[in-house]
Amino acid sequence: MRTWRKLALAAAAAVIAISQLLASPSSAQEFPRGRQITFVCAFPAGSGADVQVRYLADKMSALVGQTIVVDNKPGANGNIAARSVVESKPDGFTVYVHSGSATAGNMHLLKSPPFDVRTALLPVASISRAPFTLVVVKDHPAKNVRELTEILKKKGESANYAVGSTSAKIMIAIYKQRAGLSPIEVNYRTSVESMNDMLSGRMEFSSFDAAFALSQAREGRIRILAVGSGERTKAMPDIPTMREQGVEMSHIGWWGAFVAAGTPDPIVQQWNALFGKLLSQKDVIEFHALIGADVFTSTPKETHDLLVKTVDEWEELVRLANIPKN
Repeated sequence: MRTWRKLALAAAAAVIAISQLLASPSSAQEFPRGRQITFVCAFPAGSGADVQVRYLADKMSALVGQTIVVDNKPGANGNIAARSVVESKPDGFTVYVHSGSATAGNMHLLKSPPFDVRTALLPVASISRAPFTLVVVKDHPAKNVRELTEILKKKGESANYAVGSTSAKIMIAIYKQRAGLSPIEVNYRTSVESMNDMLSGRMEFSSFDAAFALSQAREGRIRILAVGSGERTKAMPDIPTMREQGVEMSHIGWWGAFVAAGTPDPIVQQWNALFGKLLSQKDVIEFHALIGADVFTSTPKETHDLLVKTVDEWEELVRLANIPKN
């Protein structure tokens, strides 16, 4: 009897030890001390995306017990950053924290995509949903989308607009098509770089991600006319949709975390658990609301399915918007 009891206690102790090893975000097997964890950001320092990635890196550092470095790799619609992760060692220490929507969209905006995002990147978790916005400078005469549409119809091709991201390009292209407009697109590497031309009046309007739009609106530089989502979001309940203002549109972006294909499943699952724990924290939820985003979580498989679905959806969006491939 004593032998049986000793075996039972030993088995129980082993189960507890294994559970603690898998649950611990700083387990020596998966996050060994001295190994650098890097979050790759596809936008430059100071951008809305950079602020979000750095916030998540800082909060995640507390969970894994070590500092997480943010590596900014802007350019090529995010492909420079994505490719650096795709080509990294598949050990889970290099994580791409970026818009899953934009990542999927690049499959249809490029004639020869450098890789297939559905197989080269392995989603570990979803993070948030946020709409892109339609904006004008604060002193612009248009107070809503209908007024802006009337102004743009009168100006025709003499009006310019700024785009600094894939999602902005899509949103405005759909707006132009649905409203029958012909302003000229001017491309910038980022929305930040377009602000001087916006403020000088050279650009009639633009589309910004929610985080950057809200920050500029709070500083009194711009006015947000609408969000591109089909319905108003929890984070921006007072901003009307394009649909409410006569332009049929349901375009909302989502963020996720990705690692290189081939990363072992235990590490993928651990990252998923870590992001789930992180995104359940009240201050993290409040931070995302501050930048116009609604937090949402999903399993690695659900996130992968969402990525595949988004790739399919963007094929139709690019066709509908009649955007030529680069």
